[in-house]
Amino acid sequence: MKNLKVFKNSRVIVTGHTGFKGSWLTAWLKLLGAEVMGMSLNPPTNPSHFKVSKINKNIKDIRLDIRDGKKLEKKIIAFKPNFVFHLAAQSLVRLSYDNPLFTWQTNVLGTLNVLESLRKLKNACNVVIVTSDKCYFNKEVHRGYKEDDILGGNDPYSGSKASAELLVKSYVSSFFNKKNSKVRIATARAGNVIGGGDWAKDRIIPDCVRYWSKGKKAQLRNPKSTRPWQHVLEAVGGYLCLAINLEFNPKLHGESFNFGPNLNKERSVIEIVKSMGFYWKNASWKINSKPKKNFYESALLRLNCNKAKKLLKWKCVLNFKEMMEMVTFWYYNYYFKSRNFDFITKKQIKFYQSLAIKRGLKWARIF
Repeated sequence: MKNLKVFKNSRVIVTGHTGFKGSWLTAWLKLLGAEVMGMSLNPPTNPSHFKVSKINKNIKDIRLDIRDGKKLEKKIIAFKPNFVFHLAAQSLVRLSYDNPLFTWQTNVLGTLNVLESLRKLKNACNVVIVTSDKCYFNKEVHRGYKEDDILGGNDPYSGSKASAELLVKSYVSSFFNKKNSKVRIATARAGNVIGGGDWAKDRIIPDCVRYWSKGKKAQLRNPKSTRPWQHVLEAVGGYLCLAINLEFNPKLHGESFNFGPNLNKERSVIEIVKSMGFYWKNASWKINSKPKKNFYESALLRLNCNKAKKLLKWKCVLNFKEMMEMVTFWYYNYYFKSRNFDFITKKQIKFYQSLAIKRGLKWARIF
């Protein structure tokens, strides 16, 4: 049963379940028959994938600030989770400049509170703590960063994520260091994710669809910048795959894993926009030759995901065309079709899962 079936009837906590990735993860876990408890602040944007797709239905939907260690601990201990996915974070580089204190408190102190709560847990539990590809000290080199590369950050967000990684490592060594530890922990580092329901500021796809929905030209700041773009379900699938493997392989306890596309599949901002324009009627854009910019933003960041491919048997499922068609379809239907997005979200998850099985990924099975 080393596949998605392990989540059926399992008690699963998702912190940050109202966020973009957290809401997609919660939706998938619901489809798998898990008993989910989400703990988070209110959705960070309006609209949000969480509200549009009615993620709150049939889960324990709790509003909680993870900086409040006492409330967090009480909820975790009472729920007795079999799995914990920690995604709650301040997740934007730009906002980390505007509010560095909140960023550091949420991303580091919040993670510390989760770890402290897990210390008091009596039952067995597999924990995936999600950080970021930006936890690496980025020298903008062309080779992909490996899990043992130097951590660091030139901005408050990246620095806080690197610090969270160091925090997890120290807790695994200090408090969860026994070979038969009931609590097994691993960290996950994913690249830029895209998908329906993301409305965050200063992100290329949300910015484009906001312009296009009003019949305006999208403005591109850095058209030549490349990113390890992947659909949100690729990253979320990686988290699920990692949790499954933690359940069956104690040697993965304390390890970190990258989740991203092959380096030869990277695309520039302009390629992403042009691809969306193929599916979006009357899409148009222009290059902003004098973008307002008062914060550091990397132009190149790559991940080497060989470790996940070898040890977890994980890999990206979607090709570029499939990814962009799914992303654009979701948004276009939201703005112009007004369909049932609970249904559309479920449909895309089921499509992705069936495609993963078809392409040989055994962890995606449910039988």
